Amino acid sequence: MIKTIIEPFRIKMVEPITMHSEEERVAFLKKARYNPFQLSSDEVIIDLLTDSGTSAMSARQWAGMMEGDESYAGSQSWLKMERAIRDLTGMEFILPTHQGRAAERIIYTLLGGKGKTFISNTHFDTTRANIEFSGAEAIDIPIEEGKQPQTLHPFKGNMDVALLEELIINKGAENIGAVILTVTNNSGGGQPVSMTNARNVSQICRKHGVRFLLDMCRIAENAYFIQLREEEFRDVSCYNIAREMLSLADGAVMSSKKDALVNMGGFLSLRDQALADECKNLLIITEGFTTYGGLSGRDMEAIAIGLKEVFQPDYLHYRIRSTQYLGEKLTELGVPIMQPTGGHAVYVDARNFYNHIPVDEYPGQALVCDLYITGGIRAVEVGSVMFGKYAGDGSFIPAPMDLVRLAIPRRVYTQSHMEYVAEVFSILVKNKHKSTGFKITKEPEFLRHFTAEFEPVGLVSGMN
Repeated sequence: MIKTIIEPFRIKMVEPITMHSEEERVAFLKKARYNPFQLSSDEVIIDLLTDSGTSAMSARQWAGMMEGDESYAGSQSWLKMERAIRDLTGMEFILPTHQGRAAERIIYTLLGGKGKTFISNTHFDTTRANIEFSGAEAIDIPIEEGKQPQTLHPFKGNMDVALLEELIINKGAENIGAVILTVTNNSGGGQPVSMTNARNVSQICRKHGVRFLLDMCRIAENAYFIQLREEEFRDVSCYNIAREMLSLADGAVMSSKKDALVNMGGFLSLRDQALADECKNLLIITEGFTTYGGLSGRDMEAIAIGLKEVFQPDYLHYRIRSTQYLGEKLTELGVPIMQPTGGHAVYVDARNFYNHIPVDEYPGQALVCDLYITGGIRAVEVGSVMFGKYAGDGSFIPAPMDLVRLAIPRRVYTQSHMEYVAEVFSILVKNKHKSTGFKITKEPEFLRHFTAEFEPVGLVSGMN
């Protein structure tokens, strides 16, 4: 049997990469206040900042975009998108939005507010921000194995169902805005959620009359892991696995910029007509009419096609296996990563890798800066910069883990690009004792990782 996993597509259009020197990158990073979000894309060699909206679209998607119906109301492109989403989710009411966080803002504004609690396996950054901005609280309850990067478990993205029921009882079911299951669990290392866990969460929510929502951004990748690791689904298609999981929920939010393989778009799907009607009012005020929601007709055409293409078996096998390939390379180098490798990204355990850097000096931020300076690789910190908080007395509360996410855009990079990433890490392994931490010099109240400014603590080679 041939072991090499090749890209199940041919490349017919390319985009140039500018190869800047290390000296130039030092200057670029300093100008960006040591925050890779503030770098210009042409200053980056390999961009692993996010897999959101960075996919390469297929020839069929580009062809579909040429047929985009740009009618303000009742667009044919909207009807195609609506049909594709309804077929997948099984939900009657579909609201298009320009991206996932817009759908989050609509639903969590209505369900949230002071005194409300939302419970998740792990809320991602925009989900938490929208919930907390409404005045509600967001509580994460991943299983214990999900908090331990080196522990092996097939479904580390699972929610702690015993704690879920305890929280619902203690908080009062009437005070629970929603229970949100994120698949795959992005902030938890891109780890999958089992169908068994989803069923248990759904059962508890129904028992207590609590609304159950899925964050389905990467549901195709999650379905692949279920097919691979849950015997019951070994011979079930990933599309039907996804449909079954969605059948357990009262609603779903999706950033189509992930598993719909597009550069822009999102949606909210619901079963409750009264709630959907309330959401439509907010949609019209802030996003657009109900049949475009901030999207162009060509965007909707691409989404309708992408929601089918993403479930192709050859694509999903390549997608998951190529991510594992990078994880294996880093593990061979002695780089501690979240085990086992997730679906859309490799998560480096920066707290362990830079164990000489104190948590309050952000070892994850140190690693993303070192990756950029050494090899022009842009990654993102998913740790105490993104999720750290301050207590009432001003003391620092770190995140449970300090990870660095190497998010791999879909159908963009080849094996040689990943070999390059591994080689950059081999250099960092040899020189990691030279790295020092960072301090935050400026930060906003919400989503600080996007715009915060940093300074290195002490002298850092090439940085001062």
